[in-house]
Amino acid sequence: MLFNCKPHITIQCTLPVQLYFCLIGTLLFFSASAQNCPPNIDFENGTFSGWTCYTGVTQAVDTQNVISFDYSGGPVYNRHTMYSASSNLVDEYGGFPVSCPNGSGHSVKLGSTQAGGQAEGISYEFTIPPNNNSYSLTYYYAVVFQAPHHRPNEQPRMETEVTNLTDNQVISCASFSFIAVGSSIPGFEISNFSDTIDVLYKKWSAVSVDLSGNAGKRIRLFFKTADCTFRRHFGYAYIDVNSDCSTSFSGATYCPDDTVVHIVAPYGYEHYSWYDSSLSRLISTQQTLVAPPPPSGTLLAVKLEPYEGYGCPKTLFSRVSDSLTVLANAGKNGLACRGDTLQLGENPKQGLVYLWSPAAGLSDPHIANPFVEQGVNEKYTVTVTNSGGGCRSTDSVQVTSSLINNLLQLKGKDAFCFGHGDSALLAVAPELRIQWFRDDVLLNGNTNRTSIRVNQSGNYYALLTDTLGCSTPTPKKMIQVDHDQAGIRYPLKYAVKDMPLQLNARSIGVNALWTPAGNLDNAASFEPVFTGASEQLYKVVISSRGGCITIDTQLVKVVEHVELYVPTAFSPDHDGKNDYLHPILRGVASIKTFRIFNRQGQQLFESSTELPGWDGSFKGWPMPSQAVVWLLDCIGLDGVEYIRKGSSVLVR
Repeated sequence: MLFNCKPHITIQCTLPVQLYFCLIGTLLFFSASAQNCPPNIDFENGTFSGWTCYTGVTQAVDTQNVISFDYSGGPVYNRHTMYSASSNLVDEYGGFPVSCPNGSGHSVKLGSTQAGGQAEGISYEFTIPPNNNSYSLTYYYAVVFQAPHHRPNEQPRMETEVTNLTDNQVISCASFSFIAVGSSIPGFEISNFSDTIDVLYKKWSAVSVDLSGNAGKRIRLFFKTADCTFRRHFGYAYIDVNSDCSTSFSGATYCPDDTVVHIVAPYGYEHYSWYDSSLSRLISTQQTLVAPPPPSGTLLAVKLEPYEGYGCPKTLFSRVSDSLTVLANAGKNGLACRGDTLQLGENPKQGLVYLWSPAAGLSDPHIANPFVEQGVNEKYTVTVTNSGGGCRSTDSVQVTSSLINNLLQLKGKDAFCFGHGDSALLAVAPELRIQWFRDDVLLNGNTNRTSIRVNQSGNYYALLTDTLGCSTPTPKKMIQVDHDQAGIRYPLKYAVKDMPLQLNARSIGVNALWTPAGNLDNAASFEPVFTGASEQLYKVVISSRGGCITIDTQLVKVVEHVELYVPTAFSPDHDGKNDYLHPILRGVASIKTFRIFNRQGQQLFESSTELPGWDGSFKGWPMPSQAVVWLLDCIGLDGVEYIRKGSSVLVR
């Protein structure tokens, strides 16, 4: 991996920068022989291998914009994000695909919509092949940014910087900066999804960077995005590099049987002028020269005029040749398991025309690398020709899809009471291998069984494997198995006559029913409120989701007024009688505090509940026989605060 970077980098920008940037580069070397692309410059292995990631901040210093970067040690969440072309996502503001539409498999996002004066960067280093002094980098970009009316050095921005590391020189004609307002580049639109601040975007476009005269030199590509310097407006970018690297204009090499040539000049210039080799006869003013094939060996020239502030004017020459050969590549035979995204063919090559047959089951039969729909079993043939109609070539690929039926059937109930005659049976279709799981733990002893009987609560599923080697889980199914629980008698409750008292049932089911329903505000509640003038014994019928029934009881006694009592003595000898000193309360809603002190005023105990009370120990040690003072502070059902004080005797 190439991580040749300084730990801290500061960049001063005299021109502003944009945000939604997709570097989809095609390396064009204006000579005669093809070269291989640097490894993973196109992100095609789905990682950042070979790339260096940075994070930093931006600020306005005098009339300059200064971006300060630190090496981030790798991609940072929500600031360097890898996307797959199969995701089919579009930009939330511009509506164009976030993955560059050049047929490559992966793109990288720089930054996010979260403003805060942040800056992101990503760089790649490579060496231009020796003897290639006519060398160009072409990239596609799309930009999106908020457009505040700040000064140029304060606006959100995007930069492309190309440096000759061998000579430590920034290649000025190949380094560009963009700002939200004031760019000479056409094609910007205002998003329909802007709120109070306009969001500008520019759909995919292409730019070529001239690196001529740098044969054998070490080059660094650096792409940067930054928010506004006031930390309120965002900027972000997408990057992807084309896998097709060439050493001539696209179309300069054509097929002997072509009827027309399409020779494409470098991208991103405002004006194009094609001439013969003497520069005396103007042939065309379009970026792409379309003409009958000239004699092989003809030398053509194109004059390039950049947009103001975006490059340098130049004249490039290209010699045409009828030596092109085309070899169709349908890709390797593919196996698609359930959920897999299968892609055919290869990355597209500029100037070639693709046609797949049959078209059914493909995302687009007219591109180099279409995606295959789920469940397709088909042999596909791709026919590839040059744009001029020559060099016809075909290749075929067999697509096989796993057709595992991952339906999980439930026979019986998904919730039942154990031992009451109900049950649950889970079943799947037969496959080569079947493994059952409960709560993601393998159920040993159930391998290759098409059905299992469930007698424990849990989240169940099966992992199915077919003869092709594909494994697919079924959807998960939650089964609840309840068990009968014995009824209990709740502690006695005291209510003050005609005052509300909340009752509580155990939370062991999904429904509760209090009988009789008299003097309750809601007899079907787990927490009904009692308001009555006489004693009442209630049955509490609690039913679980699985249908188990538990019957508890609650006795409510009624007193005329709040009653407080603390025993005058207790004996903590663990005989089960008077082992604790605690208040006896009638008509009390809550205890604020119950405290116990010795005769010296030292606090020995404190509690905010009635039970169990003080066991006669202090800091874990049993106290000797003595008289103690207690203080009780509580709130009655009548809403009145009651404070009582008294003494008790600890008897050993």
